[in-house]
Amino acid sequence: MTQSTTHDEHGDAVERVLAAAERRAESHVFGSAQALQDTATAGYTSTDGEQWEVEERHALRRVAGLSTELEDVTEVEYRQLRLENVVLVGVYPQGAQEDAENSLRELAALAETAGAVVRDGLLQRRPHPDPATYLGRGKAQELKDIVAAVGADTVIADTELASSQRRALEDVVKVKVIDRTTVILDIFSQHAKSREGRAQVELAQLEYLLPRLRGWGESMSRQAGGQVGAGGAGMGSRGPGETKIELDRRRIRTRMAMLRKQIRDFKPAREAKRAERKRHTIPSVAIAGYTNAGKSSLLNALTSAGVLVENALFATLDATVRRSETADGRVYTLTDTVGFVRNLPHQLVEAFRSTLEEVADADVIVHVVDGSHPDPAGQIKTVRDVMGDVGARSIPEIIVFNKADLLDDDERMVLRGLVAGAHFVSSRSGEGIAGLRAAIDEVLPKPAVEISAVVPYDRGDLVAAVHETGLLLEVAHEEAGTRIHAHVNERLAAELAPFAV
Repeated sequence: MTQSTTHDEHGDAVERVLAAAERRAESHVFGSAQALQDTATAGYTSTDGEQWEVEERHALRRVAGLSTELEDVTEVEYRQLRLENVVLVGVYPQGAQEDAENSLRELAALAETAGAVVRDGLLQRRPHPDPATYLGRGKAQELKDIVAAVGADTVIADTELASSQRRALEDVVKVKVIDRTTVILDIFSQHAKSREGRAQVELAQLEYLLPRLRGWGESMSRQAGGQVGAGGAGMGSRGPGETKIELDRRRIRTRMAMLRKQIRDFKPAREAKRAERKRHTIPSVAIAGYTNAGKSSLLNALTSAGVLVENALFATLDATVRRSETADGRVYTLTDTVGFVRNLPHQLVEAFRSTLEEVADADVIVHVVDGSHPDPAGQIKTVRDVMGDVGARSIPEIIVFNKADLLDDDERMVLRGLVAGAHFVSSRSGEGIAGLRAAIDEVLPKPAVEISAVVPYDRGDLVAAVHETGLLLEVAHEEAGTRIHAHVNERLAAELAPFAV
């Protein structure tokens, strides 16, 4: 990319920045966003069904290279926004360079999902972030030169910035500065679809915004009396009373209270559905894992559910429940849950706690890991930390390395050493799906009571219940009724007791 400047004195700085960029490219410190698949692996399979939502989402995607300036009034209906150009920055301590590079690549994928173009990335090694500008003074100046060279609109920090750090860094680089949390919240706001999902995202956004409100001019004035106001000017200098920033804070707190009540009101309906499944003793399997690991694709491969699949982070936010059966006829549910990411904002964990209850209440967790990711161990640790936060550590777990079609034998050997007994599957090619189904069948809780009974033909509902929720060992039709030998739950065993033999 060529870069021209109208100031000769900036020539040396531009040359330094371009030379540094070439060195970074050669050392692969910052490459393509590895959290996203490449184009060759992003295709959908027949098990994914019709992906109308993906087409609708892409129809509104902002396009690079188009100006927002209108050349003709007839273009007003077809105007599209220019993609935002961003530069990423991060700070890491001694010995943590690899983790910092992986985190920055993931931030690049987040920025691309949010609708931006990543132009460059900058990492600084220092024990602690600078309390004033996050980066040291020299690196902040280097960042300013990079922003000018690549024509960036925004700088994204790979952490959660304090409001003072953000303002101070903006004063140096002269463009908008945001942090990792802001990007994640922006993606969630774009992808939230259900009423509950939108309410959860808005609550998380307001919790993040509340301590970061800023005021200007008259909004910062205060009420004062006597000789205090306006530098001792006395009468006629008193402020207007409640300031605008205080009014905004009060309105945000009121809105947050309304959202919390609204989210609580969704809970009874969700608990009623869950109680109905428990009443019929239908086991549940939760599909959890890192974002973009392929959870929705795996659900489609197991059940042909037709759930939205997109090569993007946090493509699906709302829990999706589908029915499935074991090889011996037992019914269970499969639930696709929201994905996790390292440094997931605590506001989102709290706001989506009701959705994450599906994981905590499951009988089995299918933990999906992207086998092609450069840091699968970090993915596993992140997901298990969040599972611990919602009380799901004691639930039986099946580790699944997805995207096995992208792995060679050496990579599979390394992953087997990472997690013994893990399953390798490919939602795209179908590899390992049958073995995963068998593993789920094996781990699912089996009915506890063994019973033999002759059920009259006018009680076919009991026989149907055994087929649906029990483990049928033997069935025969006799003159008196249907003879069954099965493992059933305690409730069904009590109903079959009068016909026991």
